[in-house]
Amino acid sequence: MRFGDPGYFYLFWCLVPLIFFMVWGVRKKHQLTLKFCGNPLLSRLVHPGLEKRHLRKTIFIVLAILFLLLSLTRPRWGYQWEDLHQRGVDVIVALDVSNSMLAEDIKPNRLERAKRKISDLLDMMEGDRVGLVAFAGTSFVQCPLTLDYGAARIFLSAIDTQLIPVQGTAIGNAIETSVKAFRTQEKKSKALILITDGEDQTGKALSAAKSAGSQGVKIYTIGIGGEMGAPLPNPSGNGGFRKNQQGEVILSKLDETTLQQIALETGGSYVRSVTGDIDLKTIYKDQIKKHVEKKELKSERRKIWQERFQWFIFIALIFLVAETCLSEKRPSEKS
Repeated sequence: MRFGDPGYFYLFWCLVPLIFFMVWGVRKKHQLTLKFCGNPLLSRLVHPGLEKRHLRKTIFIVLAILFLLLSLTRPRWGYQWEDLHQRGVDVIVALDVSNSMLAEDIKPNRLERAKRKISDLLDMMEGDRVGLVAFAGTSFVQCPLTLDYGAARIFLSAIDTQLIPVQGTAIGNAIETSVKAFRTQEKKSKALILITDGEDQTGKALSAAKSAGSQGVKIYTIGIGGEMGAPLPNPSGNGGFRKNQQGEVILSKLDETTLQQIALETGGSYVRSVTGDIDLKTIYKDQIKKHVEKKELKSERRKIWQERFQWFIFIALIFLVAETCLSEKRPSEKS
């Protein structure tokens, strides 16, 4: 026998004071009645079997409560084997962690807003594997593909601009690292969500996208920021913005053309996020779930135990009915 909710066993401790209170109540009632009318009169007024009937009623109530508590623990016995097949899509999220993501044109800043949206994506995912890639001047796999969304959220919370010492925006390298993270040669069921706010500084983005497309990877690009660019906060923490050697404020500009071409090259789509409203829900629900072919991600044979709590409820009802019958039954008068 197994129990589906063994945590309810602590309720059985409630039976101890309940039994004590009910026994005490029966005895107290008998003592008060005896004190009121005396033993000679009590034997003439009260049927001899009444005390035993009260005892049986108490036992039936206690047993009914006992079996109801047992039903809460969901006892199970007997089982059958069931083959489970989980189908879904492999989704890699590549997030730009360069210093430009600290720009505060989107509150609290671009990176934190992107992380919150990715967390929302994890909440809505339905049986698909997810992985995380962080990139700046280079890239690495922050979280390998997993069905454990809780673990992915822990890895996501650790992402910041200090992860990668090499600054810049190497989109081509990020795509290559993401493609390797899929760890399969199948040319299907692969989606890459690329979130960045900068220009590709290596010039390898399109060639990497073409290679990814030939391996069945669809890339969905999200550009954060506007075409005019945004100033970068001073890393010294003294306020103000970063400046170049000529004393001009450095602006982080978005290369929408390249991001659009990357998405077009692989059959994905491009979304521009100016206000920080990264609509990952639309990308996931309307694009990935509908247009990316699913594959079998997990197959296992599981033992399914049969729920038997109904029997305990039925037995409890029998005891309650029996207690009610004892209540309605009147002892026969003595002749």
